[in-house]
Amino acid sequence: MMTRKKEALPMADVTKLLFMRHLRGTPTVWVRCQKRGRTVSEGTSQSFWYRPLVAVLSEVPVDDRELPLMFHARTADFADVTVQATVTYRIEDPDLAATRLDFSVDPYRGQARARPLDQVATLLTELAQQPAIDLLARLPLAEALTSAVPQLREDVAAALAEEARLAEIGVSVVSARVVSVRPEPELERSLQTPTREAVQQDADKATYARRAQAVERERAIAENELQNKIELARREQQLVEQKGANNRRQAELAASAGLAAAQGEAERERTLAAAQADKIRVVGAAEAEAETARLAAYRDLPPSVMQGLALRELAGRLPEIGQLTITPDLLTGAISRLAEGSR
Repeated sequence: MMTRKKEALPMADVTKLLFMRHLRGTPTVWVRCQKRGRTVSEGTSQSFWYRPLVAVLSEVPVDDRELPLMFHARTADFADVTVQATVTYRIEDPDLAATRLDFSVDPYRGQARARPLDQVATLLTELAQQPAIDLLARLPLAEALTSAVPQLREDVAAALAEEARLAEIGVSVVSARVVSVRPEPELERSLQTPTREAVQQDADKATYARRAQAVERERAIAENELQNKIELARREQQLVEQKGANNRRQAELAASAGLAAAQGEAERERTLAAAQADKIRVVGAAEAEAETARLAAYRDLPPSVMQGLALRELAGRLPEIGQLTITPDLLTGAISRLAEGSR
């Protein structure tokens, strides 16, 4: 099976004026005008008047043309493959091509009467297909898919360059390119399965590696958080212990200060007590000495003087008497006591 794109000749630029026609060519189209078997005008970029009743026009494109090809072949292990290629060609001798192929143009409307480029494309396709099929028939599928493209390109280019039939119609091949060699879709999927599996395995490994790395990072983060918590707890413990030590130190200092204050107070009280005792002893000794001196002074006094002093002392201790009432009984008792005292 062969697939190619059909090519058509461009429509000539023909204008009408009464019974005459005017053709205007382009730089990439070779035009020949014949009248009664005699060539009147030919070449590229032609522009001329002619009578359509007696004129014979031929129009040959001389630009480079791309011919995409796609055909099937079979490998040495009976696997069907599809070859995709592109052939670039040009009509090197348009005069010869116009005599071998029908490039005639309707002189009234400028339309091509045949499709000569399709004949050229068919010939090029068959010539390019044959060496490719011969080469692929000698290669197994794996080699055909992996390393056959360069050899196919060389064989196709050589076959087209050496083909005499192309020279006979004035066609030359500029280049031949083999784009790809592909198996049938089902077979291609089967061949791609190991690669896909390997790629999927690599992707799974990468995914697992990323997950493992993420888990490892999460574990490291959790361990870091745990270490931070442990460090904070340790520091809190140190802070509590330091606070306890500070409180104990403060209590010890307060107790020491209280003890020192109590000792100082006790010492002060002992000192005051000792001073007070010394004072009392001195005062007592002085009082005792004064009392001794007074008693010594009173010892030599007569009794009447002692009584007078006693009365004076008594009078000094009695309360103030506003009124004194002396009854006979009181006076009698007092006189009696005085008389007893005088005795």
